[in-house]
Amino acid sequence: MLYLKSFCFNPFQQNTYVVYDDKGTAFIIDPGNYTSSENTQLTHFISEKKLKLTRLLLTHAHIDHILGNKFIFDNYGLLPEVHKDDVYFIDNLLKTGEMYGVKCDPSPSPINYINDGDKITLGDYRFDCIYTPGHSPGSISFYNKQNKLLISGDVLFYGSIGRSDLPKGNHQTLINSIKQKLLILEDDTKVYSGHGQPTTIGFEKSNNPFLHN
Repeated sequence: MLYLKSFCFNPFQQNTYVVYDDKGTAFIIDPGNYTSSENTQLTHFISEKKLKLTRLLLTHAHIDHILGNKFIFDNYGLLPEVHKDDVYFIDNLLKTGEMYGVKCDPSPSPINYINDGDKITLGDYRFDCIYTPGHSPGSISFYNKQNKLLISGDVLFYGSIGRSDLPKGNHQTLINSIKQKLLILEDDTKVYSGHGQPTTIGFEKSNNPFLHN
């Protein structure tokens, strides 16, 4: 079985995901843990489930999705993996934190760059890396076909889409990414977003007002 646990972390109410299998192999995706209580919540879950974290994956590198990068490195020895076009945000994390009034530690540099079409294996399960820019220039969505599961970062939300007015964002690029890369997936694919509740591809196809103009 493939399991997914979500945590809502930090002042931006961001969704951090731990994906794991029956053998306890696990990935952490977008660690947004920020406070000591959030760190404890996360480590308690990992310890309780006897998980072995093997990779730190980023859908993108906006501040709310990488606040826990240093903690994960310090405690589990993992360096982030991200699309190269989002390294800019990692490099500018402290400056961005000052702008938002969020005190944070610098993130360690990536160990690896994720590219469109890459396959990432967790035990018997495979995630396809789908390049979905627009919210950020290097946004990646992680798709597991076996379980019809998509981790979309801030590209697609329940009834909404990601912002494109942040640095290096582009609205039309975002819309194209969603329509050409995500809406072609099966309707019952469950979408786990960077904020808010899960949704499905079919629901967004029929109901998302941003995709019908």
